[in-house]
Amino acid sequence: MKNRTISPKRFRKGIYILPSLFTTGNVFCGFYAFIAVMNENYTVAAWAIVFGMIFDMLDGRVARLTNTTSAFGVQYDSLADVITFGMAPAFLMYSWVLKPFGRIGWMAAFLFLLCSALRLARFNTIKPETQGPDFSGLPTPASAAIISAIVIASGEDLIEKASPGVIVFIIYTLAFLMVSNIKYPSFKQTLKKKRVTFPRFLFVILLCYSLATVPKISLFFLSLAYVFLGPLVLWFNQSRKKAAPESQPTNADGKTGRS
Repeated sequence: MKNRTISPKRFRKGIYILPSLFTTGNVFCGFYAFIAVMNENYTVAAWAIVFGMIFDMLDGRVARLTNTTSAFGVQYDSLADVITFGMAPAFLMYSWVLKPFGRIGWMAAFLFLLCSALRLARFNTIKPETQGPDFSGLPTPASAAIISAIVIASGEDLIEKASPGVIVFIIYTLAFLMVSNIKYPSFKQTLKKKRVTFPRFLFVILLCYSLATVPKISLFFLSLAYVFLGPLVLWFNQSRKKAAPESQPTNADGKTGRS
């Protein structure tokens, strides 16, 4: 029997199992969130979405560290994100508090899902070499995080359960932010750097400490702060542009003030 050799071209058509396993974990978390919602375990469903965020962060990191990135992995990750960060939060919000609103309630949930899918589709069309250090629009995991944080905080009596009107407003706001052009920091460059400044390192340590010590409170305030970060940075940049002089002052001869 002759020895068979696998060509490099044929090998590249395969699926990298390690990052795909993490993405599959993301899909499982989204599916389990559906099961929990149907059993009216809303806090459990919210935590399932949070764990899906962890798998979503790990699959990309593992793929880059092991040099196993592929077009299949990118598309699989996007489909997983639609399930876990689009459909699951929308279904959670509708079943948790939006059902009394009838058509307005399920249309608000659908709008959240639609904008999540549009946000992911737009992200996939951007070429990697043209992607900057920031995200264009609120990332879908961040929008799902704020919804999960609200449910978890309400379930633990950390905050009062929001009224359906407030939830509808929050969902419409998150949907608008996802499809907007507002810039949000991705922190990818910070994680890729081998060396960072001591204040940044200390910030990461404090962030991990707060999440480990008081995860329910930290998740709520951190996700809320990230959602507001984009509009605040946009407002600050526009205010700075308005405050800056449009042109240098001129004297009577029409010359600038510089000699």
